[in-house]
Amino acid sequence: MKRILVILCALSIIGCQEEPKDYVTLSGKILNSHESKTLKVYIDKEFEKVITVNEDGTFSDTLKVADGDYSIKHGDEFGSIYLKNGFDSSFEVDYSDFDKTLTYKGDGSDINNYVIQSYLLSDTYFTDDLFANPNAESLDKAVSEYKTGYQKLESNYKGLDSLHKANGATNMEGTITSLKKYLAGKIALRESLPEGAASPTFENYINFNGGTTSLSDLKGKYVYVDIWATWCGPCKREIPSLKKVEEQFHGKNIEFVSISVDDERRSGTKEKAFESWKTMVKDKELGGIQLFSDNAWQSDFVKNYKVNGIPRFILIDPNGNIVSPDAPRPSNPKLVELLEEKLSI
Repeated sequence: MKRILVILCALSIIGCQEEPKDYVTLSGKILNSHESKTLKVYIDKEFEKVITVNEDGTFSDTLKVADGDYSIKHGDEFGSIYLKNGFDSSFEVDYSDFDKTLTYKGDGSDINNYVIQSYLLSDTYFTDDLFANPNAESLDKAVSEYKTGYQKLESNYKGLDSLHKANGATNMEGTITSLKKYLAGKIALRESLPEGAASPTFENYINFNGGTTSLSDLKGKYVYVDIWATWCGPCKREIPSLKKVEEQFHGKNIEFVSISVDDERRSGTKEKAFESWKTMVKDKELGGIQLFSDNAWQSDFVKNYKVNGIPRFILIDPNGNIVSPDAPRPSNPKLVELLEEKLSI
């Protein structure tokens, strides 16, 4: 009799066990967002689920998925999340600082937090200082510390699986390869155009305000050069910061010179490129000295400074010598520090 009761109890327990969920429950909260009322979860064209975000930023929904890494999109911000049917997962994020505040909880949280933290980790070691003043020794030191930091990061997440560990290692090596290549180019540029060497010059560039301007016309002042084009998104994003820096150093011994390399390759003709430049200078109320290069990318000044991407910023001293062939961007606080040092402010 006891044996029958034990068997019946066991069957009762088995019968009461919940069937595994064949869906994911995803919930969370997006703070400080007025960009969108939806959260999209997707993998390219293979899968897409649009989740409603409430007025207070909260959301909750279910979705059936194949195990894998999915993209998430809210407004103009993107992230990623590993999902598997049966998961009860959530995340919270501040839209105003999306990447740095994205935090996962629930199932898969170790994997998801590892992925976002590994993405951010390079900023800890490949700093603004390194980018502003790169050299072989500081680059090697940053790479070594980055690798050590990655190993420590892995050890923080016990729920990390072998696949995401392997992907993380691959991404780490890819980051190192890309940054080494990029910074090696900056190091080579500084070696070929060292501080104190005579600067390449430009002659008789068309000035938006009329006439022409040469670098020699500006002798006796520091010259901060912005090489840009009207079609260049990153160039245009620097405009507000450049205006602030110009205002901050107004009346000081420095000229801010913007040189357009607009040409017919994007505008159709050099004449159209010239008109596009004039229109943007006027519409955006660009300050400083606005110049149009004599031969776009093939201009001697551009080629001699080895410009192969824009925006590029250059600082020249009052004697016409190089201070930096690759100066900090206006949006980088290091620029103000550099100018204050040189101008003794």
